[in-house]
Amino acid sequence: MTSPRSDFLRAIVERGYLHQCSDLEGLDAQALAGRITAYVGYDCTAESLHVGNLVSIMMLRWLQKTGHKPIVLMGGGTTKIGDPSGKDEARQLLTEERIESNKAGIRRAFERYLSFGAGPTDAMMVDNAEWLDQLAYIAFLRETGRHFSVNRMLTMDSVRLRLEREQPLSFIEFNYMILQSYDFLELYRRHGCVLQMGGSDQWGNIVMGVELGRRAADASLFALTTPLITTASGAKMGKTAQGAVWLNADKLSPYDYWQFWRNTEDADVGRFLRLFTELPLDEIARLEALGGAEVNEAKKILATEATALAHGRAAAEEASETARRAFEDGAAAEGLPTLAVSAAELEQGVPVFQLLVRVQLASSNSQARALVRGGGVSANNQPVTDEFRTVSARDLIDGVVKLSVGRKRHVLVKPS
Repeated sequence: MTSPRSDFLRAIVERGYLHQCSDLEGLDAQALAGRITAYVGYDCTAESLHVGNLVSIMMLRWLQKTGHKPIVLMGGGTTKIGDPSGKDEARQLLTEERIESNKAGIRRAFERYLSFGAGPTDAMMVDNAEWLDQLAYIAFLRETGRHFSVNRMLTMDSVRLRLEREQPLSFIEFNYMILQSYDFLELYRRHGCVLQMGGSDQWGNIVMGVELGRRAADASLFALTTPLITTASGAKMGKTAQGAVWLNADKLSPYDYWQFWRNTEDADVGRFLRLFTELPLDEIARLEALGGAEVNEAKKILATEATALAHGRAAAEEASETARRAFEDGAAAEGLPTLAVSAAELEQGVPVFQLLVRVQLASSNSQARALVRGGGVSANNQPVTDEFRTVSARDLIDGVVKLSVGRKRHVLVKPS
């Protein structure tokens, strides 16, 4: 189809959120005709969401910003089953007390991104335990189970891939897609919800919900998924050497969150500005076009804007200022030794292990490489995992690169 006419889908397409849609033209027509209600589900498997969940959260935010109603579905019921999608083995079954604790932690992340209330476009937060915990097994099989084909279920990636790898799939996990489909039907019946959104690994489950709505309620429902977000180097979004990048401040400080975005790979800056900030597209195009060391300015803007959404503008500005002081004023504030490197060398890139020797943080190239392999070296407070990693002008933060061995030995590299 041509560019969507509705504000919601135009934002979804132009900013890079769209991977698949069951009926893009039909959904666009409904969004153009009036307010639609859409949901994303989140199982309560941890006490905080992480950056990997941000794409779907941002889609709910854009849904609300363009005049529609978002539903955040907490998986208090489905967490007791465990989603097999993308997993090689069954999830650990959590106690009800742990699920409730995780649910409370997850709720906090949404307070920054969505406006909740009783208004027509205010977000709702509901828990599928409300209906799933009350299901009578025989009645559910007769009324809902009859609409599912086991033949079809076996073709779904969440099931097929596990079986092809000859890894066990429990009957309880096999039921997950039926329960997720039933969630969609219940949200349609209770709240007029017509759209379910999620990651690309959820496509099969969401489409089965669309089909259940048609068979059980003659409803016209829609599925929309996002692409799997990876970095330019192929790493899974939201994972670092230190672990997950959590959204809750008690799990990861706003400063560390800001630093995560500040260390975005050059090739990802424009894409991440579109996905994870609300900056206008023309401004993003300008920032994306910056080259050389100037790309660091775009990274700082990305870090500040993304942190402002997650933790508030004040926390974002404080993190930005803390980073500026740490690097710009680092030599004076911390009394750190400095190494002057010619601009020509920095433009070409200097191996980290060579710099460690030059600043006497290692006695030889082989010892320096061993320090890197052992996980003891960081650049700009980020672990160096490649023993042949180079430092270049693009790594300069406010004119310096901070190299560290362990927690107490630091040096600032500056262009001469």
